[in-house]
Amino acid sequence: MSESSATPGAAATPPRPAFVPKPPLLAAAYMLASTFIALSQSLGQGFLSANLTTLGGELGATQTETMWLMVVFMAPRAVLPLMLIKIRMQFGLRRFAEVSIIVYVAVALLSLLATDLRSALVVELLSGIAAAPLSTLAFLYMLEPLPPEKKLTIGLPLALTMISLGTPLARAINPLILTDGSWTNILMLKLGMSMICLVLVYRLPLVAAETMKVIKGMDLVSFGLIAASFGGFVACFTTGATYWWVEAPWLGQAIAASIAALVLALVIELHRRTPLLDVRWLTSPAMLHLTAALLIFRIILSEQSSGAPGLFQTLGFAQEQVAPLFWAIAAATLGGGIACALVLRPDRVPFIHVGALLLIAAGAGMDAHSNSGLAPRDMILSQSLIGFASTLFLPSAMATGLLTALSKGPQYLLSFIIVFLSSQILGGTIGAGLFRSIVTARTAAHAEWIAEELTTGDPLVSARISSLAQQLSAQLTDAAQLKAQAAAQLAATVQREATVAAYNDVFAAISFLALAALAVLTGHILLNFLRARMAPPVPAAH
Repeated sequence: MSESSATPGAAATPPRPAFVPKPPLLAAAYMLASTFIALSQSLGQGFLSANLTTLGGELGATQTETMWLMVVFMAPRAVLPLMLIKIRMQFGLRRFAEVSIIVYVAVALLSLLATDLRSALVVELLSGIAAAPLSTLAFLYMLEPLPPEKKLTIGLPLALTMISLGTPLARAINPLILTDGSWTNILMLKLGMSMICLVLVYRLPLVAAETMKVIKGMDLVSFGLIAASFGGFVACFTTGATYWWVEAPWLGQAIAASIAALVLALVIELHRRTPLLDVRWLTSPAMLHLTAALLIFRIILSEQSSGAPGLFQTLGFAQEQVAPLFWAIAAATLGGGIACALVLRPDRVPFIHVGALLLIAAGAGMDAHSNSGLAPRDMILSQSLIGFASTLFLPSAMATGLLTALSKGPQYLLSFIIVFLSSQILGGTIGAGLFRSIVTARTAAHAEWIAEELTTGDPLVSARISSLAQQLSAQLTDAAQLKAQAAAQLAATVQREATVAAYNDVFAAISFLALAALAVLTGHILLNFLRARMAPPVPAAH
């Protein structure tokens, strides 16, 4: 049996050399490198998400089959943080950076050879593996030139902002790149960016820290179990709305197996002297509270990643028409990160979270009043509020977790970073999957309710069909065809209205969830305030 104070992952953390200020131009170069690395990684995910519906044509696959491209890309990114930090500690920071970026370039070259679904699945799996270290590199390059007192307040918000910026930016520039509709254009852009990252990493080396042997044999066992668990969750929540939960028994079986694998991994970790994760610390009230907040917030943010794109696709808008909306979201995301860097201090974090939740509740509440006549410009304000809130919340939450970990000791940093990165990817995947699933269920319910009111014997319905038939009379002459076509158009209108109503339901639910989280947070702030007021005064030292 291990003692409860077991050190997570290693006996100690390799010491970092003393900070040496860099010349302003060199410091700016490191921060620019961080920006470029972060965008390279996040744009790759954004482009894949934005083009899933059209990739099937190039690969000769159905839309259901192309969903697996997202699964194999996201699964490694959810689980690899478990080992990447230990790999960096054992083999050295500089070698970690150089090998990571070489692998990323090699996979970008390999992606040009994918011609069918099978080869594309292999390439996207390798892309997910290769992209996983880039988030770490983006953080390291942003923090490298900053003095210790600025790393959390400036470096952290800017790095997270650049990582978050890629998703809306990909949808904004997607129409400009796909001028001929070829996915090869995207692949060439990714290859070019990866090569620039390669040059930056080699020209701007990170300060090396001492290496030490931290990887144990049982780490690989725990990692394998957690990888299987996270992979199962990603697969189920990414494809669940497509295969549908009650029609595909394997979804439930996979989730049950994923839970079992995770429980087994946690049991193993609890009984290790040097665990990969300090489970006892991670299940302490403070860490459970922070983890729950991170997961809930990431699920709430699925309103932006899945809501607006899905709704406008349903309404028949082309990517060129929706691009201005995502330019606005990208600008708001950048603005939120800058604002967070300007105001972030540990004592202000709860109030920053209050502001972020208010913005999300307001934005989602505005979206909940959409109708079938909605245009992308009508969502610019609401979606900008949510984009601003996302980069206002995440850096402050991560800063809180880092301070909590460091207060326990540097060795706890590994456990927290693993939880943060994994919770963000898993939370985003689960949130998007739940969003799509609820929309599908609510669409069916609304369509059934509307159909019950619209029977062919209803005089209003008959009049509507006759009106549609008159509009089509210039194209068709056969009376039976006219009536059938008019009825089909009416059915399409019903489906469209039902889908918009379903999105409104989910937008309203997310707004309510944000308000509920706000109420809990406000109560927590008031409770802490009352405890501070009622605490006995500390006697002055003599």
